[in-house]
Amino acid sequence: MQSTILIVEDEPAIAELLAINLGFAGYRIIQALDAEEAMGLIGGELPDLILLDWMLPGMSGARLAERLRAENRTREIPIIMLTARADESDKVQGLESGADDYITKPFSPKELMARIKAVLRRRAPQLTDDVIALSGLRLDPATHRLWGSTADGEVPLDLGPTEFRLLHFFMTHPERVYSRSQLLNQVWGDHVYVEERTVDVHIRRLRKALESTGQDQLIETVRGSGYRFAAR
Repeated sequence: MQSTILIVEDEPAIAELLAINLGFAGYRIIQALDAEEAMGLIGGELPDLILLDWMLPGMSGARLAERLRAENRTREIPIIMLTARADESDKVQGLESGADDYITKPFSPKELMARIKAVLRRRAPQLTDDVIALSGLRLDPATHRLWGSTADGEVPLDLGPTEFRLLHFFMTHPERVYSRSQLLNQVWGDHVYVEERTVDVHIRRLRKALESTGQDQLIETVRGSGYRFAAR
């Protein structure tokens, strides 16, 4: 799944260098020059991760991070702070403002990619290409393949693209109950406007696809709350 990264950087040369390197790495890039423009972009579409410069004109990056963490819609977005400040006190302030990681300029593209992957793996594992095996299922996001365990070994299972994303999210967040609206935001994206009952249709399709190996029971309905993947 292609992840979207928002670069908030007021120095065009640095922003362009970041965009080129991240684009080559397979990420989709959107850019803002200041906090106000960033909030406008976030209002239309939630990015999967934000690279946020500390020293921005107007509202600082640290203040923007605090604002994002204070709002329900944006509080879970991973944030990596970019700054020329190297003092320990500055790093502590950046992390306390809500950043997940802190990288000091100048930095190498290789280090930045490693930091991005580490933050996504920790905060948004459904956005990584890591193979995940759980409860008799093995899912490979990179090849879009799924296998289910049977008494005779693993067998391939066929899923549509939406069901695959839905199962990937469930398997990376086992045992947690998610409402229909939460699943829509996480799997479809909060900028996609569809009826909440659409989730029920895809849950039925997912269960149907898992029936042949008996793993359809892993997708549990929690009455009055939503759905849960039961890790067994």
